[in-house]
Amino acid sequence: MLLKLILLFTIVPIVELALLLKLSGYIGIWYTLLIVFLTGIVGAYLAKSEGKGVLRRIKLEMSQGRMPGDELINGMCIIVGGALLLTPGVFTDVMGFSLVIPVIRGAIKTIVKKKIKRMIDEGTFMLYYRK
Repeated sequence: MLLKLILLFTIVPIVELALLLKLSGYIGIWYTLLIVFLTGIVGAYLAKSEGKGVLRRIKLEMSQGRMPGDELINGMCIIVGGALLLTPGVFTDVMGFSLVIPVIRGAIKTIVKKKIKRMIDEGTFMLYYRK
């Protein structure tokens, strides 16, 4: 797990830098900076509005006595997507938008649910909580 995190925090910034340099070579440095700035603003707005909707649906499901499993996964995707959108870069913006936009998030949610189910079946899923 530590090796995966080390690779994540070294490879992703290198890829981001390469993509930003390539993009600025095509459209110029100022347009590249504008794109990075605008995707951060749009991403923050999308994450906020989608997050409010998820919280509303979680409250509704809990008031009806149901466990809001799907909405919790939606919330997790939106939090991660929002963080990625606030991180400057092209690659993280694409990943962030894919987690925040509902249509695309549905496909990712299916993959996440299958992975969690497999981990539960294998006995490798750990859940820590406090009373």
